[in-house]
Amino acid sequence: MSIRFTAKARRGMVALTVAAGLALGVAGCGGGGDGDDKSSPSASASKDRGSKPSAQEGQAETPLAELKGTGGLLLQITSAARDSGGFLTVNGVVKNDGDKSAVVPPQTSGDETEVIAHGPSLGGATLVDAKGKKRYYTLRDTEGRPLTTTGLGNLEAGQTLPVFMQFPAPPTSTTEVDLQVPTFSSGTIKISG
Repeated sequence: MSIRFTAKARRGMVALTVAAGLALGVAGCGGGGDGDDKSSPSASASKDRGSKPSAQEGQAETPLAELKGTGGLLLQITSAARDSGGFLTVNGVVKNDGDKSAVVPPQTSGDETEVIAHGPSLGGATLVDAKGKKRYYTLRDTEGRPLTTTGLGNLEAGQTLPVFMQFPAPPTSTTEVDLQVPTFSSGTIKISG
């Protein structure tokens, strides 16, 4: 019975994350009433807003933080947003910035036996609220699976992999936290929402 609940809960969290991403995407396009022209939001934004899309596109490409890892790996954080359920979802991309194949180190899963049992992940990631003097660990489901991207492995040179991590949300008065992922440098990220 807990397997069904876990799978259902996981699907619900994924659906919530996707819905939030879609809502942000629609809001970012300005909802200019372009109807079905969804294939080229940048082109429709350019028609509606003149030179503003250049600045927005530039912002989308500029990560909140870049954490350097081993073997040419780079973790670029693209968003950190609170949701109404009391969670903070951190999205980003792991990129192999080197000139040869690299493996995401198993240490990124952390050292908790329950998390490691579910395979390579970003389950070892933590957020540090220096102002509030608290550390937040990645969320886990009832069976110990981390609510992060799982199945990490080998990345070819230049290859990228979208990733996410979910944490309990710090208080709304906290607007910046330090993200720490084993084997990567730490970085300060701004929280939205």
